[in-house]
Amino acid sequence: MNLGLAGKVALVAASSRGLGRAVAEELAREGVQLVLCARGEDALRETADAIRAASGVQVEAVTADVSRPADVARVTEAAMRTFGKVDILVTNGGGPPAGPFESHSAEAWHDAVRQTLDSVVELTRAVLPGMKARRWGRIINVTSIAVKQPVDNLILSNSVRAAVTGFARTLANEVAPFGVTVNNVMPGYTRTKRVDDLAARNASLRGTSPESEVAAWEAQIPMRRLGEPAEFAAMVAFLASDRASYTTGASIPVDGGWIRSLV
Repeated sequence: MNLGLAGKVALVAASSRGLGRAVAEELAREGVQLVLCARGEDALRETADAIRAASGVQVEAVTADVSRPADVARVTEAAMRTFGKVDILVTNGGGPPAGPFESHSAEAWHDAVRQTLDSVVELTRAVLPGMKARRWGRIINVTSIAVKQPVDNLILSNSVRAAVTGFARTLANEVAPFGVTVNNVMPGYTRTKRVDDLAARNASLRGTSPESEVAAWEAQIPMRRLGEPAEFAAMVAFLASDRASYTTGASIPVDGGWIRSLV
């Protein structure tokens, strides 16, 4: 589908693998120029090279940890230097460590806030003025089904991603008059390393196997399978387009029906 995004510029965080890479690949197929960032230099370089070869779009890759304000500044400065603008911001991160409340120190909580909330705020702070000036922008936050229905053993993610949701919902109203939309996309159990790690962690705690943990999740999902990263990325690309110009302040699940709430 041609979403009319050719020539737009997107900054996609944590985009060397998993959901971030899938989003970058989907946007590239739509002709979007890309600024990619991630902490792992080798994986980031491989991803950038693969996307350039497959799509022909221009890709700027910056090794960075977006939980650090200086790194956020470096990424956004690179975007402005190369493209002069950022039209689409996709915030994303691997997520805080799993575990029950008493397993996490005060520093672990501070790290979770820096990684999951502060990074979203600082990336938004950097690109929003330009979006408002051009009267067009898309801010899309990758959150989690955990903000609608908390996931066992993920107290850090359940807590801090909920804060991102509150931030985004409030910001959406503030910037709507400027043609800027702000939405969250909530991935369910999707075939990524993050989910593999969670299955292994749960198996260790419960004395089971990672395979049995995945099977238990699949039994909870009406579609009876995990999602694929490309299925998630398609929703992000739609929200980035003009076809979604009247959708803002929403948190949209891509979860195979896992969330049981009515709204």
